[in-house]
Amino acid sequence: MIAFSGVTKQYGGQILFVDASFQINPGEKVGLVGPNGAGKTTIFRLVAGEEQPDDGAVERPRKMTLGYFRQDVGDLKGRTILAETCAGAGEVAVLADELAKLTVRLEAAGDDLDEVVARFGEVQARYQDLGGYELEARAQTILHGLGFSDEQMGNDVGTLSGGWKMRVALAQILLAKPDLLLLDEPTNYLDIESILWLETFLRDYEGSVVMTCHDREIMNRVVAKIVEIDGGQVRAYTGNYDFYEKMRVLETERREAEYARQQARLAKENRFIERFKTHVAKAAQVQSRLKKLEKVEKIEEPKRIVEKTFDFKAPARSGDDVIRLDKLAKSYGARTVHADLSMTVRRKERWAVMGENGAGKSTLLKMIAGALTPDQGVVTIGASVQMGYYAQHVMDGLTGDHSILDELMQHAPNANQGTLRGLAGAFGFHDEDVFKQIRVLSGGERARLALAKLLYDAPNLLVLDEPTNHLDIATKRALVKSLADYDGTLIFVSHDRQFLRALASRVLELSAAGPRFYGGSYEEYVASTGREAPGMREQ
Repeated sequence: MIAFSGVTKQYGGQILFVDASFQINPGEKVGLVGPNGAGKTTIFRLVAGEEQPDDGAVERPRKMTLGYFRQDVGDLKGRTILAETCAGAGEVAVLADELAKLTVRLEAAGDDLDEVVARFGEVQARYQDLGGYELEARAQTILHGLGFSDEQMGNDVGTLSGGWKMRVALAQILLAKPDLLLLDEPTNYLDIESILWLETFLRDYEGSVVMTCHDREIMNRVVAKIVEIDGGQVRAYTGNYDFYEKMRVLETERREAEYARQQARLAKENRFIERFKTHVAKAAQVQSRLKKLEKVEKIEEPKRIVEKTFDFKAPARSGDDVIRLDKLAKSYGARTVHADLSMTVRRKERWAVMGENGAGKSTLLKMIAGALTPDQGVVTIGASVQMGYYAQHVMDGLTGDHSILDELMQHAPNANQGTLRGLAGAFGFHDEDVFKQIRVLSGGERARLALAKLLYDAPNLLVLDEPTNHLDIATKRALVKSLADYDGTLIFVSHDRQFLRALASRVLELSAAGPRFYGGSYEEYVASTGREAPGMREQ
C-alpha cells in the first residue's frame, strides 16, 4: 500500500533519517516509535503527501483513502455532536450533502431533470456502497465507544472541552473507514473504557493502521509491525512492542560486539604501524597496512539504550490514617456524583480509583486535595501528612518567561544544577531542551514539567489524576519504577493498564450503584469483575 524507498529528510541542519526504506501492506497494523523529535510526525506527513522527501520516493496508490488523526482540533461548533461526527466522515459525508442538494433539484423538476436523475442514481449507488444509510447508527456506536451518552450526542459540539472535541475528531475519522488510518496518540484523551473499546475496534479494522501511542498495551495487542526511527535510521521489526524491545536489545548487543571486534582489529594494526614505522625493513608492510586501514569502512559506535531514572527523596513519615472520608456527597445540578461516600486510606496504601466517564473520579480527588468543597460530609487529612496533588490544570501555575531550568531552580533553589538537569532528563527534557521557554512548550511538555516539580518535593501523600498522560513509554516506565519504590501513600486515577498493574494495591470502583472497595491489586480486581473484555488481559 505505502512504500518508502531510500527516503532522506532533513530540516535545516537536522537530519531526521537517511535512505529509509520500509513498506505498509494492506490491512497491516504498524506502530511508529522513536524519541521526541526523531521524525514520527514527518513520517505521517510524508505518507499523507503533505511533505515531500529530499531524496528517494514515497509510493502510494492513487485511489487510496486516508484518515489522519492529529493532536490538534479545529474550532468545532454550530452542530450537534452526532451531526458533526457524520459531517466529518469523508467521502460518504460529501455524498450525503450532494444527495440532499439533488433531492431539492428533483422536487423542483427543472429542465435538467434527466441529468439530475442520472446523477442522483450514481451518487445514491456510491452512498449505499459506503454504508451511508447506516451512517448515523454507526456514528452513534462509535461515539458510545468513545464515551458519549445518547443525551450528549444532541448537544452542540462547541460546548465540549478540548479533550472531548478530540474524541469527536477521532470519531469522524473512524466513521469514514479509510483504507489507511494515521493515528497520532489516539488514547491521550480517553479513559480506560474508551481505550478498551478503541483497542478492539483497531484490532478488527479491515484497513491499514499506522499509529504512535504511549500505551504499550495497545501496541502489544493491535500492531504486528514496529517501525523505529532513531538517530537517522529507520528499522522495521515484525512483531508487537514487546517483541520489538527484545529484538532491539539483541540487535544493540550484536552491533556493540561488531564495533568492539573492529576496534580490537584496528588497535592491533595501529600498534604494528606505530612499532615499525621507523624500521626500514618493515616499511613496505607498514605502508600496506596503512592503505588497508584507509579502505576499512568504520563501524559507528552504537548508541546505548539509557533507561531514564529518578530517585525520590525519602518522604517524612505520616500518621497511620492518611485520609478519612465521612459521608461525602457532591452533585452538579440534578446529577448526583457522590452520595454517602465513606472510606479510610492508611499509610503506604496505593488506591486506584476506577469508574466510567462521569462517575466522579476527578471530583473525588479534587475534594481530597481541597480544590473542591463537598456538598455534605467531611474530608479529614491525617497527622503529619504532606500532600502533593497533580491534575492537568496544575501546569497553569508555570511561569511563561521562565526556561525549564529556571522553573526548576526557582522551585528547588538549594538543589544543584546537575540534580535538576537529571530530573528534567527523567521527564524527557534533554541537553538544550532545559533552556526552552515555558511559553513555547506544548501542553504535554508543560504537564511533564509540572509533574517533575511535584515529584521532586517527595510528599508523603500523592494524589495523582492521570499522571501518565503525555508521557512516552520510557518516561512512563521510569515513573512507575520510582513510584514502586516510593515510601508514601498513593491515590490515583489512571487509564494506563501498565501503571495500574504495577502500582495498585487497592481499588475503589465508582458507579451509579455506589462505591465498591476491592482489597487487592488491579489484576485481582479484573479477575473479580471481568471489567476487561476476554483476551484483553496481559499474557
